[in-house]
This record gives sequence, C-alpha cells and structure tokens, in this order.
Amino acid sequence: MKLYDQLMRFVEHELGPIAGKLGTQRHVVALRDGFLVAMPFIIVGSFILIFANPPFSADTTNAFGRAWLDFVAAHRPTIVMPWTMIMGIMSLFIAMGVAYSLAKQYQMDPIGAAALSAMSFLLVAASEKGWALPLNHFAGTGIFTAILAAYFSVELTRILKKYNITIRMPEQVPPAIAASFALLVPVLAIFLTPLSLFVQQNFSMLLPEAVMALFKPLVSASNSLPAILGATWILISQLLWFAGIHSANIVVGILSPIFLTNIAANAAAYAAGEPVPNLFTQPFWDFYIFIGGAGATIALVILMCFSKSVHLRSVGRMSFFPGLFQINEPVMFGAPVVLNASLFLPFVLAPAFNAIIAYTAVSTGLIDKAIAVTPWTTPALIGAAWSASWAIKASILTAILMVLDIIIYYPFFLVYKHQLLGEESANPAAATT
Repeated sequence: MKLYDQLMRFVEHELGPIAGKLGTQRHVVALRDGFLVAMPFIIVGSFILIFANPPFSADTTNAFGRAWLDFVAAHRPTIVMPWTMIMGIMSLFIAMGVAYSLAKQYQMDPIGAAALSAMSFLLVAASEKGWALPLNHFAGTGIFTAILAAYFSVELTRILKKYNITIRMPEQVPPAIAASFALLVPVLAIFLTPLSLFVQQNFSMLLPEAVMALFKPLVSASNSLPAILGATWILISQLLWFAGIHSANIVVGILSPIFLTNIAANAAAYAAGEPVPNLFTQPFWDFYIFIGGAGATIALVILMCFSKSVHLRSVGRMSFFPGLFQINEPVMFGAPVVLNASLFLPFVLAPAFNAIIAYTAVSTGLIDKAIAVTPWTTPALIGAAWSASWAIKASILTAILMVLDIIIYYPFFLVYKHQLLGEESANPAAATT
C-alpha cells in the first residue's frame, strides 16, 4: 500500500497537473477537434470501401453474396468514387478543421483561418501541372503537413494582428468585408514564404515528402509492441484515468495523426489488393485494448451484474448498456474504479495483456489488420469485425480478450465485493438505497 500511495501522490501532484495543462493546451485541443471535423467523412468513406469489397469468395454460391458481388462488379467505379474523393483529400479537411479550432481559441475569425490554412496546405502539398493539382499528398501522407500548415497560418495571422501589421477598415464597413481585408496581409505573407520552394530546389521533393521523411520513424515505431504498451499503459492513459483524469482526450488527441496515417495506408493497400501494412490503428486501440472503455472495464461490469453486493449489482446493471458502446464513466465513478486500490492492478493489467495478445495475433497474420475507421462507440464485437472488412476472426479475438479480462479482474473483484458486503451487512439501510 505504501508503494500505491506514493504512486497516487505522484499522479495527483506531478503527472496530473502536467496532463491537465496538456489537455487544455490550445494546440492539442485544436488537433483533437480538427480531426473530429474529418472523422464523419472518413467513417463514411471506410464504410464505402468495405461495401465495395464484399466478404465473399469470387466463386460463392450464396445467393446474397452472389448478388452483392455482381452488383459491385457492375457498378464499382461509381461505388468507390466517394471513398476515393473522401480518403484522397482528407488532409485538406484536417488542415481546415485544426485551423478553425485554433482560431476560435484565439478569438480570431475561424472561417478565414480555415480558408487560409487550406491555401497554405495547397501551396506546399501540390505543384500545379497544366491547370491540374496532383493529389498524391492529400491523403494520409499529407496529414502531418496539414497540421503544420494549420498551426503556421493561424500563428502567422495572430502575430501580424498583434503587431498591427494588417489592413484596418472603418467601423462603418460590414464585419464580413473587414475580415476579408484583414486576411490580405497574411495571404501575401504565406505566398512569399520560401520554405516549400527551398525544399523543392535543394532536395527535389515536396514539403509533405520531407515532413513524412521526418515523421516516418515515429509512424513505423507506432506498430511495435513497446510503443503500443507505452502509449496505452505505462506512459499516461491508465494512471491518469485511475486518478480521475479523462486521459483519452489527451492521448487519443495526440495519437490521432498516427492513427489516421496508418489507417489511410491500410485502406489504400487493401483497395489496391496489396498486403495491409499497419497494425496500430484506432480500431486496434478501441476494440482490442480498451474493450468497454479505459481499463477494459466491460469485464468488470459483467462481474458486477451478478454480484451479491447491492451496490455493485446496481451500478453494474446501470453501466452495462453504456459499456457495450465503449462508454464507461458510470462504472468508473459509480463502482468506483477511480482511486480504488482494490481494482488498481487489474485496471492497469487488463489493457496491457489485451495489447500483448492482440499484437501477437495481428502481427503474425492470424487476425486481419484494420482497413476502416468505425465510430469509437461501436460495440467492440461488431467494431472489430467491421474495421477488418467483416473478418469474423476479429470478433472472436475480442471475445477471447473479454474472457481473459474477466479472469484478470475476478480475484480483485472478489476482494472488493467482500469489503462492500461487510459494509452493507453492517448498514442494511444504506445497501437498499
């Protein structure tokens, strides 16, 4: 218990304040919110990709499968066009979304900032060729460049405004016109920025290629087991959640560029009939590691539903339906799991074991890698298969992990249950309220 108390003091007094500041830092918030702008388009695009690749063999005799395959074969160009458009320019959505969010936090014109960021990204991501713009770097390979373009354009506008390097219109001028004139100087400054030309002239590559070269080690390392354990367990997520700090907003926000870069490469490879390269994706995180939410608490909820403790049984049944949809605040604060020494070890260990087993299964090819983004609130058994183009083996892996999590939680749950039963028997009135 002494070690536990020291760990909790460290989280509360050292790690917690840092995480709190990081979670509210405007650039991190803009990153998180900017990706949310692109997410509906990406989810729809992912669904279209899966629909365009039916989970049936070419020689199937199943009537439904045969009809699906024939329909796709006859209309494939029309079916895949929305996916090509959405996934092909998702970095442009991200550039606009991140800039919009960051500008709002600075109380600047968000619409103008989004447009300026889009222009900045277009300038560095594509070189015009005969009135046509190549879209090579508008998909996953342009994500990091889109983020940098958004940050750069907003910060440049803010600095120019701070030092009154702008065009001010009389008060009688309508606000929309005044805002458009205020953007003239930032637009000119961005056009004159020589970084992209410098990279092209000296390294024979566009800026997104240079940025991806810099971030490639980080993206490649994200597929390793040590990196996954570090991101999901040791570094931030579990300790902060256990201390009552909603770490998902921080961790997922920071990891979003890696998640989308990896899933975009997977989707492109899958559509081209090539091997799918990346393991570490948002579905891997949601449907294998954190089944039912942080700490893989759906296992604990299932145990609580059948508990003799009135408190645990009531909270478990109340938490079961939200837990199926990956929402676990009811059990986190109702059981509670937060700051509960009896449940600390399984809360940390269950996601770690999930990560190790899922990594082994996916990296060896036993389970297919994810090629589609699904809403994080999708029930894990469905989401795992959906993201892997309806591979039933993915759902089976999730079910096995849930059973493992129940086994991990069970002895610690028993200790906590007996503790509560003692309290309830000593105070029957409290147990029934």
